[in-house]
Amino acid sequence: MSCSRQPVGRRRALAAGTGLVTGAFLPLAGASRTAAAAPARESPLAAAPAYTNPVIWQDFADIDVIRVGATYYASASTMHYSPGAPVLRSYDLVNWEIAGHSVPTLDFGAKYDLNGGRGYVRGIWASSLAYRPSNRTFYWLGQIDFARTYVYTATAVEGPWSRLTTISTPYYDAGLLVDSDDTLYVAYGNTTISVAQLSRDGRSQVRTQQVFTTPSSVGTLEGARFYKINGQYYIFLTRPANGQYILKSSSGPFGPYTMRQVLLDLRGPIPGGGVPHQGGLVQTQSGAWYYLAFVDAYPGGRMPALAPVTWTPDGWPVVQLVNGAWGTSYPSPAVPTPPRQVTPMIGVDTFDGTTLKPRWEWNHNPDNTKWSVDNGLTLRTATVTNDLYWARNTLTHRIQGPASTATVELDFSAMRDGDRAGLALLRDSSAWIGVKRDGGATRVVMVNGLTMDSNWNTTGTGTEVASAPVSGGRIRLRASADIRPGAPRPGTFSYSTGGTAFTRLGPAFSMGNDWRFFMGYRFALFNHATQALGGAVRITRFELSTP
Repeated sequence: MSCSRQPVGRRRALAAGTGLVTGAFLPLAGASRTAAAAPARESPLAAAPAYTNPVIWQDFADIDVIRVGATYYASASTMHYSPGAPVLRSYDLVNWEIAGHSVPTLDFGAKYDLNGGRGYVRGIWASSLAYRPSNRTFYWLGQIDFARTYVYTATAVEGPWSRLTTISTPYYDAGLLVDSDDTLYVAYGNTTISVAQLSRDGRSQVRTQQVFTTPSSVGTLEGARFYKINGQYYIFLTRPANGQYILKSSSGPFGPYTMRQVLLDLRGPIPGGGVPHQGGLVQTQSGAWYYLAFVDAYPGGRMPALAPVTWTPDGWPVVQLVNGAWGTSYPSPAVPTPPRQVTPMIGVDTFDGTTLKPRWEWNHNPDNTKWSVDNGLTLRTATVTNDLYWARNTLTHRIQGPASTATVELDFSAMRDGDRAGLALLRDSSAWIGVKRDGGATRVVMVNGLTMDSNWNTTGTGTEVASAPVSGGRIRLRASADIRPGAPRPGTFSYSTGGTAFTRLGPAFSMGNDWRFFMGYRFALFNHATQALGGAVRITRFELSTP
């Protein structure tokens, strides 16, 4: 995946569409003898219960997918959001839940704390998730800031996750392979692809070697996923943002490798969206193979899409098409009956208990002394600023596509003069509805014009465009977002001070569909001071609903 200092080729290629990768390998017991991909072709599909793409209409990019027994897991990029690297769980490859995060906190420097610097469009991306049967341990591996690579481990995806090691080589867009002899290998690189061997304990690098140089006719390849299938080694690579290629070696993990195109400029399943690419391969218990990719679909982000894969007799994967395109619908994978239903990614959260559910991620690391969950979420002011992009303890939630609405119940009775609290549509161009308290008076306001430049510096702190006086101490705030891709889309705001009727406030906000911030728009809960710390708000209910 790319970042603000990524190789230029990545930037140029991404301008055509968008896309990123992540890849890792899980040796699968009883895997059928198969291989990897050739140019995509069509095949007849029998009538069967079907699923529709995208299988997740939320922003989960640079996907790595594995199976452990009867359970599927996927990891995704989160950039500057904390905790990072969410782990999703599924029993059928179609219905997913967020189970936890591999990186509990972004402890990679003060900028990830909004302390003297900011980590926007940095942090967690293009990382890898793998499972090592010999010690029954999950591994997450990713490089940070082009400086070094971090490895985290856990015996359950819910955690606790802890840092195993730091490796001085930055494995760019890495894929981790647990070989059949338990050796750990990493495939990585941009255009020049290398393979590293790690020590038996996974704490250090034993060897690294360049194994492939991308032909100039192809351009950029990156986003490695590393597999061993039927005794052959495969490195699954993306051409951002419109292609997927695969390398194959019959001589071992260090090659030599030959290359074949998997797909290029393939029509995707989301109208207005991009080409499915940069994801991972996974095999079901019955031996069927699937490719879980993502589709660039801004302003919402990058959405996971699933397609079946077959293999040629000489060992190359073939994505199965529908009418010459990645299908909007396919027969559902044949898997055992799930042991339970997964937790929906939409619905109501009353912040019961004393911890946040894994659907939530902070904008940068929070100040943990300034928030709490106790059958309700309390946000105490953590920053004195007039710039939401500098305000700590802003809590975010992905938007559900193609359109959804977030409704928040807010108790603002403990706000102080100069405080601002509310619900935002957050990205590099943002807007919000919320409560301002100044001179003892309280108003509900709609603010837009919060903007960043291409270096992620603030260029606009917002302009109040509508307001109304409010009294008492409670209000419901609502933001509705249309995130269908292909054009800028509207976001609207409204509020209610009683009953069920909501009053629209302010004009529609145009959510841009430029890819360069990488992450899509999110709903965001915030409370910050402009004069002095000490105020607080309490959120008793959050509801994410679709039309």
